[in-house]
Amino acid sequence: MTTTDSRSQSTTSTVRLGVNGSEHELALDNRTSLLDALREHLDLTGSKKGCDHGQCGACTVLLDGRRVNACLVLAVTAQGREITTVEGLADGESLHPVQRAFVDRDAFQCGYCTPGQICSAVGVLSEARAGWPSAVTPPESGPPEVPVALDEAEVRERMSGNLCRCGAYANIVPAVLDAAAAGHAPGIETGYEPGGTR
Repeated sequence: MTTTDSRSQSTTSTVRLGVNGSEHELALDNRTSLLDALREHLDLTGSKKGCDHGQCGACTVLLDGRRVNACLVLAVTAQGREITTVEGLADGESLHPVQRAFVDRDAFQCGYCTPGQICSAVGVLSEARAGWPSAVTPPESGPPEVPVALDEAEVRERMSGNLCRCGAYANIVPAVLDAAAAGHAPGIETGYEPGGTR
């Protein structure tokens, strides 16, 4: 009978992560979450650790343009993929249109959930532009490749994975709609002008 000493098996890997346009090589425990790799190893602390169970959305980042809860993704599985955090959205000193809309609408209070809210909103606009339906999208809205018209109900449903303990939802929804109306998501209809009242 042969036994294998589990201590002889490596529990670490060299991981290459592409984050915000830069490549990083890290030696990580295989169980390290993407969130911990970003925060603890790359000092990208915009993504927050809230529940650490994928329920609050404070850790939302974009993985190949799609929003994910970074606390649920193992860093080793993110190799070869494009990771975008809230720190990578702005273009130098110019804020991303969603960031600008959040500032203009005062769509935050304590700010803890804001990076995750902003990354999620960028994902929402991309999904709507691609024609991905949500649970509230009417069946008659058209074929999947037609952009989905965003309204308050659509934004609330699509952003429902991001919790705000301060209750800033009254300004978050208009901020997302402002970013869509401002042309950040070409082809998406919203029915109003940015900054208007609902």
